[in-house]
Amino acid sequence: MTAGGSPARRSVFVAEVVALLATTVVDSVLAVRSPAPRGALGPLLELVVPYVGSAVAVLAVLRRRFPRRIELLGVAVVGFSLFSTVGGALTDRLPPRPVVTEVLAVLLLAAAGCRRSSPVRAAVLAVVAGAAVVLAPAVRYGLDYPAALFPLAAALAWGAALALGLILRDADDRHRRELERARTEDRLQLARDLHDLVAHHVTGIVVRTRAAQALAGNPAVPEQDHLEFYDEVERAAAEALTATRGLVGLLRSDDPMPAPSAVLGDVVRTAVNSAASVRVSDDVERLLLPPQVATALHRVLMEALTNVRRHARATDVRVVAGIEDGKLVLVVDNDGVPDDGGDGHGYGITGMAERVTALGGELTAGPRDGGLWRVTASVPLGPDDDPFDRLPRGI
Repeated sequence: MTAGGSPARRSVFVAEVVALLATTVVDSVLAVRSPAPRGALGPLLELVVPYVGSAVAVLAVLRRRFPRRIELLGVAVVGFSLFSTVGGALTDRLPPRPVVTEVLAVLLLAAAGCRRSSPVRAAVLAVVAGAAVVLAPAVRYGLDYPAALFPLAAALAWGAALALGLILRDADDRHRRELERARTEDRLQLARDLHDLVAHHVTGIVVRTRAAQALAGNPAVPEQDHLEFYDEVERAAAEALTATRGLVGLLRSDDPMPAPSAVLGDVVRTAVNSAASVRVSDDVERLLLPPQVATALHRVLMEALTNVRRHARATDVRVVAGIEDGKLVLVVDNDGVPDDGGDGHGYGITGMAERVTALGGELTAGPRDGGLWRVTASVPLGPDDDPFDRLPRGI
């Protein structure tokens, strides 16, 4: 795998860290220029309070690592800020502490809460965050001009942070609705595949039965082995039942995953079933796939194998999954391509390509020497700790 990741995501993260470091440096310079604390409690407060800015900066960055703990991190950051504000207000022996880092950290957590938390929790976090960012400069520096401009600027920044969080929340909701629409389309396509599958197998059983009846009534034909006929019918019925159960299971599922597991090896084998030989390299056998990747790969395999059944007289179908040049690569090979170059294989290729392109990858399909046909889907991978951080994301 290659290092790096999504440039947009990493750019935002780097900008955020740089901003927090810059505000920490500014606060440190302002703190050094402040008069020394006086009294017995002065050294104790001077030992604890200056590190509040660094603590809240770390907590603000940690929200990316623990997105389900945003409310807890937000309350902690607000608590640290209020502690610093109240500590300075209760004693005149400690000079006012700078507020830039605290305000920025609180705003980052407030925006994240408006984006990801439930409406009630987001509202509570937004209110306490607004109180913290306004009270910090107002209490520490007073409301005399020009110090009164600090609370005003903090309030405007608070409003902008809430607006940004709500905009991102709306973008996430629209993205989820789009995924749900795609899921519905997948189910409709599965229903059509189910119809084609059942019709194919049942037609085969009917043809075998009628052929046996015609041969049994023809005195010129030697007596047939009925057991062989029954075996063929049983085998065809068993294949139809197995494939039908798999498709019906997908239609019944309410999960976004089309396969029973998000592990790559399981996703591939569930989609392929007994329609092809499968080889998954050891380095990706247990690779955990995000829902959108598992869905896309599952549908690509289903569509590729459906095309094989419809347009090729294949005797050998192979599915191979592995890593090449920092990409997750899925290859479907089959023989039995018609002499005309397999024009019929164009059916469904556009849909497969759109699914893979939406993941930032690419798909190719076409004939190869020796009457072969190959479908190749590749998805870029990131570092080992987050292999799918290159996936395109919404706003």
